Amino acid sequence: MPSPRDDYILVQSIAVGLNPSDWKHVEFLVPPGVPVGYDYAGVLEAVGKNVKKSFNKGDFVWGFAHGSNAIEPEDRTFAEYIVVKGNLQSKIPGNLSFQEAATLGAGIHTACQGLYQILNMQWPTEPTKNAEPILIYGGSIATDPLAIQFAKLSGYTVITTCSPHNFDLVRALAADAVFDYKDSQAAAEIRRYTNNNLKLVFDCISLDSTAKFCDDAISTTGGEYAALLPFSIDRANVKSRFVLGYAVIGEAFKIGDMAFPAKLEDQALVGKEGLMGILAGLELLKTGKVSGVKLVYNVSETP
Repeated sequence: MPSPRDDYILVQSIAVGLNPSDWKHVEFLVPPGVPVGYDYAGVLEAVGKNVKKSFNKGDFVWGFAHGSNAIEPEDRTFAEYIVVKGNLQSKIPGNLSFQEAATLGAGIHTACQGLYQILNMQWPTEPTKNAEPILIYGGSIATDPLAIQFAKLSGYTVITTCSPHNFDLVRALAADAVFDYKDSQAAAEIRRYTNNNLKLVFDCISLDSTAKFCDDAISTTGGEYAALLPFSIDRANVKSRFVLGYAVIGEAFKIGDMAFPAKLEDQALVGKEGLMGILAGLELLKTGKVSGVKLVYNVSETP
């Protein structure tokens, strides 16, 4: 049984979820012997000493691990006991089973990274007023249904693709228009449907063929393309980026031969004199004397 590192929790897994990227990691990216697995739900067994969330032994929890991690091979979910980054996990609400909760981990944070971090869309708390169209390619698999719902909550006109037998499913999730991805005319039909005004695309399948489809659908005047893997649209007026879901954990990792360093958290620099010190802090910000830290003041220290 693994022992949780200081920022981690130990969980007995009850249910685990598969993602389309799992088999791609096995086939193309991870060295032999590196375990995979991202989504899970289970029972908490132990809490690392630096975990700040309020967890107790016996809690029902759900979330994700960084599977396929050559730097920390024990970080995976396809096992009976797993270790996961504590502050990124959540307690299972009473209306969800273990199996239902195990579907959420990768999907939620990947959808939100793609929509709000990469495509810079409006948040559901402040939805857009103009119902701008977005294409979410692959509407019925893993991340896609969650992305559809988030995009709709954010006020966008949601266009998606899937097989005809899933049309009713994605419409029930609030998709405004659905197209058969196997139809050779579907991309052109999407361009017509949006009056050549499609600027936002989230490719939740991410292959050469899907990038080509999205290129044919996005406006001739350009736009933004987000993918789950490092694929791109080879057009000068289209900005292409891909979601690094593992980056949310905040630790160094490798994908194949590519190494990604950890991003430092904002460090807190606690100023003096509580609220009275804020004016001095504002002046420091104005004159460019604050770098690499976040100014913080303790209200109780106000003279």
